[in-house]
Amino acid sequence: MTSQPDPGGTCMIYVTTGSRAEAVSIARALVEERLVACANILSESLSIYKWQGKVEETQEIVLIAKTRGELTEKVIARVKELHSYDVPCVAVYAMVSGLPDYLAWIHRETG
Repeated sequence: MTSQPDPGGTCMIYVTTGSRAEAVSIARALVEERLVACANILSESLSIYKWQGKVEETQEIVLIAKTRGELTEKVIARVKELHSYDVPCVAVYAMVSGLPDYLAWIHRETG
């Protein structure tokens, strides 16, 4: 099957965390609460950013969650509740297209 436009508004939510344990904890909560269908936890990445006037370098863990567009605000709020950072990186990216069966699975597993 070829990829098709996703009329249901499926998206990915990119989150960085301070540790693998925190990423796993957030991912498990989001999946168990059916806010996301799946979360991938990637190995350490180096983040370089400016915080409170100074350039910082931090090892972080990347979490990518897949969900329906209409659940993004709930996911963002839940991540904020569970996250240790004052201002966590939480960014939403629309899935423009994808394997129809996979997109349908995301919709079935969330809500």
